Amino acid sequence: MELFQAKDHYILQSGERALWCSRRDGSLQLRAATDLLLAWNPICLGLVEGVIGKVQLHTDLPWWLLLIRQKALIGKLPGDHEVCKITKIAVIPLSETEPQDLELELCKKHHFGINKPEKITQSPDDTKFLLKTLTQIKSNVSAPNKKKIKESKEKEKLEKRLLEELFKMFMDSDSFYYSLTYDLTNSVQRQSACEKTNLPLWRKVDDRFFWNKHMIEDLITIDVMDFWIIPIIQGFVQIEELVVNYSESSDDDKSSPETPLQESTCVDDVHPTFLVALISRRSRHRAGMRYKRRGVDKNGNVANYVETEQLIHVHNHTLSFIQTRGSVPVFWSQVGYRYNPRPRLDKSENETVSCFRAHFEEQLKNYKKQVIINLVDQTGREKIIGDAYLKQVLLYNNANLTYVSFDFHEHCRGMKFENVQTLTDAIHDIILDMKWCWVDQAGVICKQEGIFRVNCMDCLDRTNVVQAAIARVVMEQQLKKLGVMPPEQPLPVKCNRIYQIIWANNGDAISRQYAGTAALKGDFTRTGERKLAGVMKDGVNSANRYYLNRFRDAYRQAVIDLMQGIPVTEDLYSIFTKEKEHEALHKENLRSHQELISQLLQSYMKLLLPDDEKFHGGWALIDCDPSLIDATHKDVDVLLLLSNSAYYVAYYDDEIDKVNQYQRLSLEALEKIEIGPEPTLFGKPKFSCMRLHYKYKEMSGYFHTLRAVVRSPEEDGKGLLISLSILDYGVLRVY
Repeated sequence: MELFQAKDHYILQSGERALWCSRRDGSLQLRAATDLLLAWNPICLGLVEGVIGKVQLHTDLPWWLLLIRQKALIGKLPGDHEVCKITKIAVIPLSETEPQDLELELCKKHHFGINKPEKITQSPDDTKFLLKTLTQIKSNVSAPNKKKIKESKEKEKLEKRLLEELFKMFMDSDSFYYSLTYDLTNSVQRQSACEKTNLPLWRKVDDRFFWNKHMIEDLITIDVMDFWIIPIIQGFVQIEELVVNYSESSDDDKSSPETPLQESTCVDDVHPTFLVALISRRSRHRAGMRYKRRGVDKNGNVANYVETEQLIHVHNHTLSFIQTRGSVPVFWSQVGYRYNPRPRLDKSENETVSCFRAHFEEQLKNYKKQVIINLVDQTGREKIIGDAYLKQVLLYNNANLTYVSFDFHEHCRGMKFENVQTLTDAIHDIILDMKWCWVDQAGVICKQEGIFRVNCMDCLDRTNVVQAAIARVVMEQQLKKLGVMPPEQPLPVKCNRIYQIIWANNGDAISRQYAGTAALKGDFTRTGERKLAGVMKDGVNSANRYYLNRFRDAYRQAVIDLMQGIPVTEDLYSIFTKEKEHEALHKENLRSHQELISQLLQSYMKLLLPDDEKFHGGWALIDCDPSLIDATHKDVDVLLLLSNSAYYVAYYDDEIDKVNQYQRLSLEALEKIEIGPEPTLFGKPKFSCMRLHYKYKEMSGYFHTLRAVVRSPEEDGKGLLISLSILDYGVLRVY
């Protein structure tokens, strides 16, 4: 559709239809396409794909119109329904402010020398471009008088910061999807239960997952606006065609497990094929960021609530299996301004009962039966949340609610995530009894009876591993029922690899939306193995989550609330000031950081090394030894000290500001060192990884796994490697 700029309106035109958006008050009006002749000096700015809605970032500032600037075709669902991902948006101020170049695709019909605003030749994905554009937009706005200049500038700075976050939400997180012909908000089972009608798509959607409902409310209130309303979901969609070929290799030598999937190639007719699709829908209720939205609210809505549907399509048969995830439905929180904050209960058991009941009554109304899979630790800091959950389940005492507790960290200690099979084996009969939705051209063959509601603390990493495992059991049963797979055979290697990638991508997408970083256990979901590089990445992502929470989450939460029509309660001006103060402090801290580490190493060198040993060097690292992963799953700071005859691994507790234990290991016991940059497909690696293998009482198989976060892995890694190598012990082998 074409976008025109006139003196008083922006006009969207598609065929005989036109939507006029007032630049004075933001009101929307449907008019005939021929009325374009009545507009004052209309200029075609280019082409857009559709309307997302309107948002006002401050009550004293104008509305902004959000348009789909660019889309990417994800694939086609059964029935030839195209599903698209929003990759770029255009945000236009509904005011007299002149818009900058929107980088729209040019309209061939109207662009034959029309003057446009001066072109800004910057990549639209570049944050600098966004800031420059916003700065130029705002420079055209004059303050009413000198007394209000400061106040006006503060509002504009805050609006600019919120706009930046809005752009990132749509353009960096791969979060928003839509289809013009398929209802992405409803599962196959819910769609099959509805009567066939000629109602427009948006009138049939599941209200929970209609993400842009509030932003497009002006259009919803006008009956004849159906054409312009596009229901958008936040979540994840991936569609792939898989070939059941037991003689085909997995192509591991040709591509990494993280390599994006390519379009399907021609397939030999001998081997059966099937289409698999994964659709995750995030609820718009209690939406937000991890430390800003936890637990349940007074209406029974929970944070990070996501319905995930796995679709299998073979010939005319479509099979669907859905699961949900959502925060533990009690009142709890974590104060997120320290690393790995301790969870706390915010309301008493009695105060929680009614909201817990409201949550599960809604769930049982939608899904009939619920099997709760609670993955939180049964010891340590998570225990308080798990215990509160179980108490509420017992108080609710509903026969349609089944409670299963699986201490993920205890069962999978030492990165053995394949032990999740212990859980799927234990609930195998429940999985089979739950069935799945199965439809063909004639109608519904069977229905899914109940769902698994899986949760951990964040409903991200552990939850995704378990949901993928359950969904795989279901898919193999489905394919065997359809005759696509032999009864006694597992999924072919290549199919299994692609399936793991799909679920890992799903976990990463949901994690980015809720926590700001990719899933911590994505490498296991992707490959079925927990690897050293994955452990290193976890440490980095955990640290990123902590940093992101400090300031960015406040803005992101505000943007989400504004998109959903929820008043922003947090003092954003205060946060904006603190952010600037933090940036200045951060620069100052960087200068003194190396000095502090040097002092720390020197102190413990004197304390730990005997007089007859010569100190060669020291490093501040993070211990990633899987044997130390416990219920707190806290990164342990480590001081590594090297002398001429031994190395020392000292565990430093920053809360008590001292070393609480250490190991001295003779260099003669050192067998092997593995060291190198984190493997990456794009850009330069940022992190160094090291594993020290040693003998203990003449027995091999012991090691320390350490991570260094440095500007260049070559700098710190090679320095440490050289220090160890120059000692020239015969048993030392460097890789």
